[in-house]
Amino acid sequence: MAIGVVAGIVVAAIMVLVGLFKLMWRVAEPNEALVISGSAHKTEGLGEGMGFRIVTGRGTLVLPGVQAVRKMSLDLNETQLLVDCVTHQGIPLRVKGVVIFKVGDDFVSIANAARRFLDQQKMMPERVHIVFAGHLRSIVGGLTVEDMIRDREKLTGQTRMACGTEMEKLGLIVDSLQIHEIEDPTGYIKNLAMPHAAAVQRDARIAQADANLLATEAEQAAFARMSEATRDSEILQAGYQAERDKAAATARQAGPLSDAAARQEVVVQETRVAELEANRREQQLQADVRKPADAAAYETRTRAEADRDARISAAQAKAKETELAAAAEATRVTTAAAADARATEARGLAAAKATRATGEAEAAATQARGLAEAASAKAKGLAEAEAIKARAAALAENQEAVVAQQLAENWPAIVEAGAAAFGNVEHMVLLNGAEGMGDMFAKALTMGGTGLGLARQLLASMSQQAPGAQQAPAPAAAPVNAKSPLQAQIPIDDRA
Repeated sequence: MAIGVVAGIVVAAIMVLVGLFKLMWRVAEPNEALVISGSAHKTEGLGEGMGFRIVTGRGTLVLPGVQAVRKMSLDLNETQLLVDCVTHQGIPLRVKGVVIFKVGDDFVSIANAARRFLDQQKMMPERVHIVFAGHLRSIVGGLTVEDMIRDREKLTGQTRMACGTEMEKLGLIVDSLQIHEIEDPTGYIKNLAMPHAAAVQRDARIAQADANLLATEAEQAAFARMSEATRDSEILQAGYQAERDKAAATARQAGPLSDAAARQEVVVQETRVAELEANRREQQLQADVRKPADAAAYETRTRAEADRDARISAAQAKAKETELAAAAEATRVTTAAAADARATEARGLAAAKATRATGEAEAAATQARGLAEAASAKAKGLAEAEAIKARAAALAENQEAVVAQQLAENWPAIVEAGAAAFGNVEHMVLLNGAEGMGDMFAKALTMGGTGLGLARQLLASMSQQAPGAQQAPAPAAAPVNAKSPLQAQIPIDDRA
C-alpha cells in the first residue's frame, strides 16, 4: 500500500512538473520574435541593462509572474503612398506608390521596433507613410517633371536612401518601394507627351499605310495569279472540250464520209467512162471533121493569100493617101480585138467554173463536143487572121497612100464640115470683097489641113508601137463576123 502511495505521489509530481514546464516553456514561430522582460539579460549585439531579451526561432523558459512574454511580428507590411508634391518647376503632382516593409531580422532591429511598436504594431503602416511622404515631397521638389518621367528609378532610389536612416532607427527595413503613378492635375505631362504622341501617331499611320500598300500589292498579285490560273484552267478545259467535240464530230461524220467516198468512187468511174467516150468521139471527129476542115482551111488560106496579094498591090498605089485613116482604124481594130478577147476569156472562165461545178463527167463530155467545134472555128479564124494581118501590113508599109485615099473619099464631108461654121450666119460683111471671101474659105480649108497633120502624127506614133501591136492576143478570139469601122470605110473584100 505504501508503494502505491509512493507511486501516486511520483506520478502526481511528474504531472505537476510537466504542467509547470508547459506553463513556463515558450517557443518563437519563424515569423515572430519573443520579447521577454522582467529580469536583466544580456543579448548579443545589445547594450547591457536592456532589461529584456529577444528569442527567435527557438524555445525558452519563462518564469510566470516574474517575467512577461510578448510577441513581435516579423511579417511583411505595406502602406499605400498618396502624396501631393510640387516639382522644381512649380508644377503640382500627385505621386502614387506602395512601400513594402518589415521588422528587421537582427536583434537590434527587433529591439528598436519593440521599443516603438510592441503595443502599436498596427500603427506601423501609418508611421511609415508619414516618413516616406515627407522625404518624397522633399525629393520631388528638387526634380523636374521630365526627370521623374524619364528616370523613375532615380526617384525611387533617392527616396529609399533618404528614408533608410529613419527606417533603421524604427527597426524596419524596406523590401520594396514602387512608384505606381504620377498624376498631373494641370495636364502638363499630357501636353508634354502630345508632340511625341503626334509623331508616334504619324509614324503609325505611315507604317499602316505602307502595310496597307504592301497588303494591297500582295492581294493584287494574288488576284493576278488567281486570274492567270483560272485563265490557264479555262484554256486547258477549252482545249479538252475542243478535242472531245472534234472526236464527236469525227464519229458523227464517219458515216457521211463513207457515203461520200463511195459516191466519189462512182464519180471517178463515171469520169473514166466519159473520158473513154470522149476519146472515141475525138478520134471520130478527127476522121470526119478535122481532116476535111484542114483541107477547106488550106483552100481558103490559098485563096486568101491570092486576094491578099491583089489587095496589097492595089493598096500600095493608094497607101500614101490612106495612111492616117488606116493607122487609126488599125488601132481601133486592135483595141476592139483585145477587148473582145478579154470578154471572151472572162466568159470562158465563168463558163468553165459553171461547167466544173456540174461535175467532171459532164465536163469531159462537153470537152469532147467542143473539140470538133473548135477545130472548125480554128480553120476559119486562121483564114480571117491572115487577111487582117495582110491589111495591117499594107497600112504599115504605105500609110500616105491610105491617108490620101481616105481624104479623097471624104473630101466633100470635110468641106461640108468646114462650111458648117457659116451655117448659122445670117448676114456677113466682107471688107475686102472677093479677096476676103477667099481668105475666109482658105481658113476653113486650113482646118482640114490641120486635121490631116494630126492624123499623120497619130499614124507615126502608131507605127512606132507596131511591134507591140503585133503581140496582141490572137484575132481568132474576137468575133469573126464583126466589122470594124475601118472595114466599112476601106473597100476590102470581107472574105479575107
